[in-house]
Amino acid sequence: METAKSKDTDKIVAAYLRYLRLECNYSANTLDAYKHDIDKLTTFLAGNGLTVSDVSLDDLHYFAAGLHEIGIGPSSQCRILAGIRSFFNFLMLDGYRPDDPSELLENPQTGDRIPEVLSTEEVDMLERSIDLSVKEGQRNKAIIEVLFSCGLRVSELVNMKMSCIYADEQFVRINGKGAKERLVPISRQALHELDLWYLDRNMLDIKPGEEDYVFLNRRGRHLTRTMILIMLKRQAVEAGITKTISPHTLRHSFATALLEGGADLRFIQALLGHESIATTEIYTHIDATSLRKTILEHHPRNIRNGCR
Repeated sequence: METAKSKDTDKIVAAYLRYLRLECNYSANTLDAYKHDIDKLTTFLAGNGLTVSDVSLDDLHYFAAGLHEIGIGPSSQCRILAGIRSFFNFLMLDGYRPDDPSELLENPQTGDRIPEVLSTEEVDMLERSIDLSVKEGQRNKAIIEVLFSCGLRVSELVNMKMSCIYADEQFVRINGKGAKERLVPISRQALHELDLWYLDRNMLDIKPGEEDYVFLNRRGRHLTRTMILIMLKRQAVEAGITKTISPHTLRHSFATALLEGGADLRFIQALLGHESIATTEIYTHIDATSLRKTILEHHPRNIRNGCR
């Protein structure tokens, strides 16, 4: 049964999400992630007879310990707690609370986990394992090539529009996190694979409103992130790759290939759409001897195809 306290909490959470949407300009996916994390907190509070107005630091420590007990990993715990801090900071700034109980809430130790990456040879293995005789074959090959050649987030890939690809200039306009646009160079190899995919794409019965999306399913609708993940995991098995991979693995591989080739870390930051250079610095475990110049000079796809 809904209580007055739960109604007040719902109103506060709604105000916070409205703030994230209107003031911070967060995307729908980011808002969903924040709401999911706050739902964990409000469920915990309701179960302990607490509200967001009277929760203490000790209560938040208890909540954080509960995340570990239900099997949530350290990295995911850090992300959830970051969302909790953002929430309580909003409550204090907006006058819902006189203080911020999360100010001294510490993250669990995550260690220096290096992201899984694929070598250029392993990306080639992925692409060679694709059966091009099936309808989705060339589409899947183009997906892998674009992810590796451009370093896109999977959400950026599924929302990529044909009208945003400038083939002559070898750039693609990407609408990234927080609705921030950036221009990303795209290799001739990726453009070639896209051209081959368009031949199959033109045969589809494309549904109204889907005409500008680059990647479509057989029913003429744009793909989802889950579809891309399932395809990549299946293709890794076909290729004999034992690493646990996801669309983000190809993004890591893109950044690693650039850094190994000598690209400047700040340039990689801009290409990936990272707001902070600290996020990009995870790739500096690579032994890079001379950071220099640009993606078109250093990415293996461009070097191989004589695009210097």
